[in-house]
Amino acid sequence: MASDHGIIAKGEWHKANSSQAMEAELREEEGRVTALSDGQVFAFAVLGRVEFSQRVGSIPRRVTFPDGSVFETRDNDAVDAYLRARHGVRSGIIHRLEEFHPRLIVFTIAVILLGMSIYRYALPALVEVAVLVTPPFVPEMIGSGTLASLDRTVLKPSELPEAQQRKFAEGFSKLAARSKGGEAAYKLNFRDGGVIGPNAFALPDGNLILTDDLVKLAGSDEEMVLGVLGHEIAHVEGEHSLRQLYRAAGVAGLVMLIAGDVGSGVEDILTQGGTLLALSYSRSAEAEADRRSVELMNAGGYDPAALARFFAILEDKLGDHGKTNMLSSHPGTPERQQDIRAYAAEIKGRPQP
Repeated sequence: MASDHGIIAKGEWHKANSSQAMEAELREEEGRVTALSDGQVFAFAVLGRVEFSQRVGSIPRRVTFPDGSVFETRDNDAVDAYLRARHGVRSGIIHRLEEFHPRLIVFTIAVILLGMSIYRYALPALVEVAVLVTPPFVPEMIGSGTLASLDRTVLKPSELPEAQQRKFAEGFSKLAARSKGGEAAYKLNFRDGGVIGPNAFALPDGNLILTDDLVKLAGSDEEMVLGVLGHEIAHVEGEHSLRQLYRAAGVAGLVMLIAGDVGSGVEDILTQGGTLLALSYSRSAEAEADRRSVELMNAGGYDPAALARFFAILEDKLGDHGKTNMLSSHPGTPERQQDIRAYAAEIKGRPQP
């Protein structure tokens, strides 16, 4: 605290553009604010030319002189007492908010509710607008870039025999020909999935990747694989991955808007993770793609319920017995089998088995 001998506070003095610190006192003498130690004056100026930083909690106070040097002290109370006594200056608004905890709580709740409202109502609308105005070259750039990145890091060249690849490519062409955009809008790529394992996924530009592991998992059930490919064609038709990319970008922007400067590491996670998020879909998108696969398989002359066998294999061989619950964004495997078989029976005019 300040004494009766002109001392405002004790702390450290830093020369301009230097990290070296020297113990010093801050005094007011003859209308001037002075930083000194043992009679040696480091810096001085009239009060009107000295800048006192706002108080923020217990963060050290900084007093900046015209020459760029800085006096720093942790005795915030002393600085506040001096400013109040001389000029009636009050503590900073941020510090007052920190001291008045109910206001801070209300402010925090308001920010959370605002963020939730933006995520729930504004973000979906903005995503739809973004999809509508997206020029064709954007999905092409995203798809080619993602596939090139996966080929460098995860995927390997397929080891499936060429005859088997041709057979799947022919079946895929039949499905693609009956889809939105036609056969020319899609391309089937064969890869060894490595750590990805048995899988198939679609990129926004119409490139589909089928892993060797999925073919091996299906065994002799080629229609099951085609059912999965029909499901992925539906994701491209519905522009689901593009929507997920925009949603991921929107969430990243929302986090940075609320949290401010979150650091380059967190920014990288938020932005680069968008591509991976685009390979997963919402519950409604998955259900839509399941039904579209049934339609494409039926139109191509294949078993429309073949996709259900894929989920049966997931249950039996991979232990996926998940049920739908409120915390899950995807339909549970047993529920999807039931829905696929019911819809297949409906479009073929048969009663549900």
